[in-house]
Amino acid sequence: MTKQIRRVVTGHNAGGRSIFIIDGPTPHVFSRTKGSAVVHELWETGSTPADNRGSADAIARGHRLPPPKNGSVFRIIEYPPDSERLAAIAREQAMPDDSGRAAAADRHNPRHPGFHKTATIDYAIVLAGEIYALMDEDEVLLKSGDVLVQRGTNHSWSNRTAEPAIVAFVLIDADPV
Repeated sequence: MTKQIRRVVTGHNAGGRSIFIIDGPTPHVFSRTKGSAVVHELWETGSTPADNRGSADAIARGHRLPPPKNGSVFRIIEYPPDSERLAAIAREQAMPDDSGRAAAADRHNPRHPGFHKTATIDYAIVLAGEIYALMDEDEVLLKSGDVLVQRGTNHSWSNRTAEPAIVAFVLIDADPV
């Protein structure tokens, strides 16, 4: 069962006073196939500096991997164990979509079928469980509370346990390496 992620968003009322504009589970949850990672989209910005005006749900759109050009995206991903996820990745690779996943994928890396690279700087915080961050030439085990700064490198995620790993990400558009 997928964990619900409570999203609390602040804003301003007509008088300019601070208020809560959203409080509840994010309705923007995506999973392509059974056994694949579950993505909880929380917020995005379309530019830097960000525009904090209005009360619209900034993430009310279909799932896509990269943030908008000059923008950012905040998401939480629940990675099932590789024993489930690897078969889902194989199924998903044959499914066309417009999420940006195909453009980011590295299909030639034999270490893990989930390898990909985006023109972003990513801040990853492990919230629960443990997960391996894989680079082309190395890997590191990250546990709950650990943080990874991902700087536009080719990478993948491998959950070698029997329990889901939950990771929060902030992706910020960057110049490609």
